[in-house]
Formats: sequence, C-alpha cells, structure tokens
Amino acid sequence: MVILVLVLLVGAGLLALRRWVGGAGFMQSVQRQASAALGVETSLGKITVDLWPAPAIALLDVKIQTTPALTAERLELRPAFRDLLSGRFEVTTLLLHGANLPQTGIDALIAANRKRQASAAGAPVFVQRVVLDSVRWQSRGGDSYSVNADASLDRVDRLPDKLLLTLLDGPLKGARLTLQRQQRQEWDLLLKLGGGTVRGPVSFAPAAGTGTGTEIAVKGHLETRAVELDTLARGKLSGQLEATTTFSTKAVAAGDLVGALQTSSSFTVRNAVLRGMDLSRAVKTVGLSRGGQTSLDSLAGQVQSRGEQLALNNLVASSGVLSANGNITISASRALAGRLSVSLGPTPIGAVVGIPLVLGGTLDAPEVTLTRAAMLGAAVGTMVMPGVGTGAGANLGERIGDRVKGLFGK
Repeated sequence: MVILVLVLLVGAGLLALRRWVGGAGFMQSVQRQASAALGVETSLGKITVDLWPAPAIALLDVKIQTTPALTAERLELRPAFRDLLSGRFEVTTLLLHGANLPQTGIDALIAANRKRQASAAGAPVFVQRVVLDSVRWQSRGGDSYSVNADASLDRVDRLPDKLLLTLLDGPLKGARLTLQRQQRQEWDLLLKLGGGTVRGPVSFAPAAGTGTGTEIAVKGHLETRAVELDTLARGKLSGQLEATTTFSTKAVAAGDLVGALQTSSSFTVRNAVLRGMDLSRAVKTVGLSRGGQTSLDSLAGQVQSRGEQLALNNLVASSGVLSANGNITISASRALAGRLSVSLGPTPIGAVVGIPLVLGGTLDAPEVTLTRAAMLGAAVGTMVMPGVGTGAGANLGERIGDRVKGLFGK
C-alpha cells in the first residue's frame, strides 16, 4: 500500500512537472543554460515529460550552432525510479536519437568549451548509461556512418565497462563491436564483420600531461581471422584476410585520435582477386595498362599506416600464371605510387623474370606501366628477338638503368 501511494505521488509530481516544462519561459531558461554550459548557442524545439516506457525529460529538435551544426531529433534524460521515489531527479540514462554529428562540428564544440572560464563550469553530471539510436557521424574526410550503441559507464573514470556498437550502413554495414572491461585500463575488443572476427586487448588511459592538456593514449594488439574483403575493400580486392596488427594513438582531444593513429600489420589474403589492374596484361603489352583484374592464390605483406596514409611493403603475390613482389604507398587522397616486379611463366623461353612495373593513378582508377629504362630495353628486345625478347629486354633495360643511375650517384 505504501509503495502504491508513493507511485501515485511520483506520477502526480511528473504530471505537474509536465505542465511546468511546457511553458515558454522554462524552455528559454533551458536554452540559455545549455548555451552557457556548452559555450555555443543552443536551441530547442520542445521539451516534454514522458511517463512511458520510463519516466524521462525529452529535449526535441536540439540544435547546437557550431559550423556545421550538431543536431538531434531527441535527447532523452531518464532518472532512476528509486531517485524519483525519494524526491530526487538524477539522470542515470542518456538516450540520443536521430542525431547528426559531423566531426568538424564536434571539433568546434570542443574548441568552444576550451575557451570557457573554469568558473563557468557547473558540477559534473555522471550518467551511468548512454544509448545512441540511429546516430550519424561524418569524418573530416566526408565518410559517413550511422550507428546504434549502448554503453555502461564506470563511476570513477567514466569510461565504458561495456560497449555494444552496431554499424547500420556503409561498407561495414552489420559490423558489431563489443568492448568488455577486463582490468582498470584494459578492455577486450571483439569486432564481427565480413563473416570473420577481429579480436584482442586494447588499453585506454591518460598519458603524460602536455602544455595544452592531458593526452589520451590508446594502444592494442589485434588478430584478424577469416574476414571476407569483398565489401570491406569496396570491390577493389576480394579474398579471405588473416592478419596480426598492433596500433597506437595519442591526442589531447578524442576527435583527434583517428588522425594520429599508427598501425603495423602482417597480413595474408587467400584466393585474392585484385580488381582494377591486370598485371599479366601489363607485362605482355609493355605499355600503359588500365582496368582488368588479377587472380592470385595468395597475397601477403606488411602494412604501416599513419593517419590516412598507407604503406604496403614486402608484398608477395603468386598464382598459377604469375608471381609478383614490390612496395606501394596510398596517400590520404587515395593516390597510388609504387613499383612491382612481375614474373610470368612458363613461356617459350622459360619464365620471364622480374618485369619492372610502375604503379600510379588512384585506388578507383589504378594505372600500371613500365619504367622508362624498362620500356627502352623492351623495345630493343623486341627488335632483336621479335615476340619473345620483349620481357627479357625490359628486365635488362631496368638493370642497366639502375647501373647508370649508380654511376652518377642518383
């Protein structure tokens, strides 16, 4: 009976609260306080009090006037029911629905907060749980992802004890990430995507203080198993990926962690198909080659990355009709640069060994051609032995070109 009376009293209080917050004066007051707290002009479309499925105050049509703006269809603040029974409204769950969060807008909000006077900051509010529902994030480079997420936060360091995240669209659509705390500063990461898994320990902790603030440091060691690359590589490479990766990043702001990311991986791709270039045709035609594809039994090598730049080293590829090795770099603008040595075999004079190719163009439109020295050697080889001397001449021309460079110290 006592519990029923308390519930009725809480219900009556919430109904009174609903009438109070519905007034224009209250909403204007909340907008002023939010603008002062965030350091950026903030507007609201409406404020409501909901009784079902859980007591909550909801801010509708939220717009933080950064450039570009950060928006949300609904920001819901839920208190614990036992707090309501004792007369307190302490937010335990924050639910964000239909938000659009461009990283450049987040950067602007962080910069605005840094400019605020320390005396203007209110007492920190602890939220035990954060739920993201259909929240879209755009990177500085323009990539866009929509996610659902549910995080339970630790009261001491306010980092997730457990995080579940699902990608709703894009090349990684359907990927599911789980973070589970194992120790105070270490989590177990499990990412399910492309029919396989990426798993390993990840540590997250403040590093040494700097002149501009305290850095956040993240590092980890991941094992990739049986991940299909076809959709992940946007149709440029297919096959089953196995890899071992170490990574680390440091930044003062969380939004800068991706840009500061450094990784090192050893990888193998079984039954690989490389689309956009035909290495066999490039060797046979001895000229500029675009388009086509190359089927490989295996592709292996190492990858190092710094931010959005990639370097693929010690590449080794093989199939029944060719073998290749070389090094490739990919810039932040997706431009390709590198050299490959391709061997075809068997031929009427045995295997054609080490035809040197230059890789250029972009990931979307790669180009393969011979080096200048190799092209000259190929022309001479064709004149001396029409039909079979082209490849041998290309290889010899490249070696002679290297020797000539060496004589002049270049």
